[in-house]
Amino acid sequence: MTELNTIKAKNTQLQKATKEKLDKFNRMRGREVNPGEFWDLVVITAVDEDQRVAYKLQIREKCDRKELPVGVSYHVFADPPGYKIGNGGSTLHSLQLLNDEYGEALSSFRVILIHAGGFSQRLPNASALGKIFTALPLGEPLYQMLELKLAMYVDFPSLMNPGVLVTCADDIELYSVSDHIRFGKPGFTALAHPSPLSIGTTHGVFVLEPAGDSQFRDVEYRTCFKFLHKPSIERMRESGAVRKSEDREFVYTDSTYYVDYATVLRLIDLFRDVRPLRCEIDAYGDFLQGLGPGATEDYTSDTANVTKTESSLLEIRRRIFHCLKETPLNVILLNESKFYHLGTTEEFLFHFTTDPCLRAELGILPAAFSLCELETAGEATACVMHSVLHSTASVSAGSVVEYSRLEAKATIGPRSIVSGCWIGAGLSVPGQTFIHSLSTSLSSKTAFVTIAFSITDNLKKKVSSPADKAKLELFGSSLEECISRWGLCAEDVKFSGDGSVCNLWHCCLFPVCEDMKSSFATTLDMVWASCGNGKVNFPRNTRLLSLHQILQNKDLEQMLGFRKGIYEDILAAK
Repeated sequence: MTELNTIKAKNTQLQKATKEKLDKFNRMRGREVNPGEFWDLVVITAVDEDQRVAYKLQIREKCDRKELPVGVSYHVFADPPGYKIGNGGSTLHSLQLLNDEYGEALSSFRVILIHAGGFSQRLPNASALGKIFTALPLGEPLYQMLELKLAMYVDFPSLMNPGVLVTCADDIELYSVSDHIRFGKPGFTALAHPSPLSIGTTHGVFVLEPAGDSQFRDVEYRTCFKFLHKPSIERMRESGAVRKSEDREFVYTDSTYYVDYATVLRLIDLFRDVRPLRCEIDAYGDFLQGLGPGATEDYTSDTANVTKTESSLLEIRRRIFHCLKETPLNVILLNESKFYHLGTTEEFLFHFTTDPCLRAELGILPAAFSLCELETAGEATACVMHSVLHSTASVSAGSVVEYSRLEAKATIGPRSIVSGCWIGAGLSVPGQTFIHSLSTSLSSKTAFVTIAFSITDNLKKKVSSPADKAKLELFGSSLEECISRWGLCAEDVKFSGDGSVCNLWHCCLFPVCEDMKSSFATTLDMVWASCGNGKVNFPRNTRLLSLHQILQNKDLEQMLGFRKGIYEDILAAK
């Protein structure tokens, strides 16, 4: 069999296996599930109380529309206020809250814990309503990441001892196995995926114990000697993590893991001893690096992959290491599997419009739960989700439109993302543009702000002070040039917050408007002016907000109400 035919055969296997899981989950949507058939508890983490409220509101709407299984307890837990505690801290905090609520009953529950806290600064269309509610181009009604996560792991609860499955909201794992995957061993059990060495440098990598049986199967149960967190290629080789198959080198990388109930209790006891946390803990690097017979305490002082080193971090890591020392790390090798990350604008566009593998394996549609007429040609296609487009509107290949209305002859250029917008007749969005309308509540009154960036802009890039704002780049030009093209002075544009963080996320660039259509049109004028075309006429005393401020004052009900109106129009037409 040629290499191309082998790839096609594997894609077909994944496509078939994925469809079976989606079909099984679809049969559960909106109905009462039997005991042991599904998760007893679904837990989603949120970064703060505002995000918790947003998540609870959306889950309630999903339950009302019968998009989720019934008879399941859905929880959203916000991180405690104050210090950032990372997904490891969120794990410990969530386990403590579950224990507080359920006590001894927790010993019989099968729990899925999905980390969804954060503001999605690299994919801002997920910032207001959450990355676990990112739209996916499949399903009737439309799937979001929450449904896909539950569908991909739909077989696990019935084959799992009581405990907790830990996963993240911005990745997709597809796998094909000839037999069921079982989680029955004490300690941690992690899923592992064959990946290129380059992927291993940004993920966790498993160094496996030698196997008595060298036969290659689609699923293998192994034990891990040592876990490496974002290692260099040299370290992978030195540690014996690199493997060969058909003259190709690869490593096994992490994604999701299971923790048995006895180990959950140990983690809860640990948390009681170390709280309140004043540092970020990684649920992968800081937990898994302490497992396996090859683990040493050395990693606790390695801060190479730490964004911000708090004084308490090293001591907390040492406490975690000694708590988990000698705990087994079991590994389930999913040799017929794929791992996809969906956390940036570039990944969002590629996977939904260009990548033929994910399109085939997941059954991605060019137009999902929408009213539109799309022309599809060539390798790239447009992607429209939960939107209503006039028959004369057009979306270029390589672009994504979600939760939007496009009126007559509206056009979207190539490789753009349009989210939550109402685009008036004849308006045109240039290529490589990210544009997203949001609702805000200012002085108890609803207003609208549309944000826009280039697909390649780095919203997190900082400068040292407001005086250095000219060093920031927007739409391929300096921020100073853009401000001038909008007819503003540098003094008109400030940074929100206390001024200590100076980046595009905190830069007050976007005008507040009274309605959605004028908000979109005004910001679109700014986009074209940034590219050297046309000019912007701001009304007198126009207030400019940053994305940071918009999220602090977001009007959830208004944004969800706009989506609901589109939903009802689509249902009525269908």
